[in-house]
Amino acid sequence: MSGLEKGMVLSNRQVARDMFIMEFTSPAIARGCKPGQFLHVRPGSTDAPLLRRPLSIYDVVEGSGRISLLYRVVGKGTDLLTGLMTNQYIDVMGPLGRGFTLPHRAENIILVGGGVGIAPLLYLGRVLKERQCRVLVMCGAGTAEQLVTCKFDELDMQVLPATMDGSSGHKGLVTDLLTGLNNPGDIDKVYTCGPEPMMAAVAQWAQAHNIWGEVSLEEHMACGVGACLGCARRLKTLDEGYVKVCKDGPVFNFNEVELYKNMG
Repeated sequence: MSGLEKGMVLSNRQVARDMFIMEFTSPAIARGCKPGQFLHVRPGSTDAPLLRRPLSIYDVVEGSGRISLLYRVVGKGTDLLTGLMTNQYIDVMGPLGRGFTLPHRAENIILVGGGVGIAPLLYLGRVLKERQCRVLVMCGAGTAEQLVTCKFDELDMQVLPATMDGSSGHKGLVTDLLTGLNNPGDIDKVYTCGPEPMMAAVAQWAQAHNIWGEVSLEEHMACGVGACLGCARRLKTLDEGYVKVCKDGPVFNFNEVELYKNMG
């Protein structure tokens, strides 16, 4: 069940180009969080900007009440977030949305993230490791300066980076790492979040190898609770009805959604 809480900021630091991790305490909200859900955050102490910002839950340390958010500065709201200092308070609503479906046994899992789309995958990876799963993380970005992998390493997950300029890991698309796998039949599940063409390629690869998977969609959200219809979307081209990504998602099975291969 979602709620409202004032969280006290513990840290708010830049970790990559235009990327920040904010950690704060919010015990009531932390108790209800599941991987893949998001929080609706008020970026400042005034009504400008008016709307909250939806941010994926990056990490939760169970029992401590500590929540982390990974965010990229793209406008006024997220720029305001960078100004929050230790011991100040942040207004948070959540947890919101439908999270990832978790396995009931130890499995071989691949997480594929592109850019800030890596955000919902860390908490997922933490929970998967707690369930004795073997987790391989593939993360892509334009350059090494845009990669965020530190906390994945801390949780003892194997991380394979890919950058378009070759400054870290594989030179090229993160999905190249999938096509280069020697034994795709050993993989039980794939979870992905990032640019939609990237997720479309991940889903296509998984379906070609008969691998179950889920995708976390990114949409503009105003209310965060399914009331305003600002994030309404058809999952398939021929669908007559719409879903609300904030409430029915943001996580959907590969078979539920038709992803755009070209966003241009």
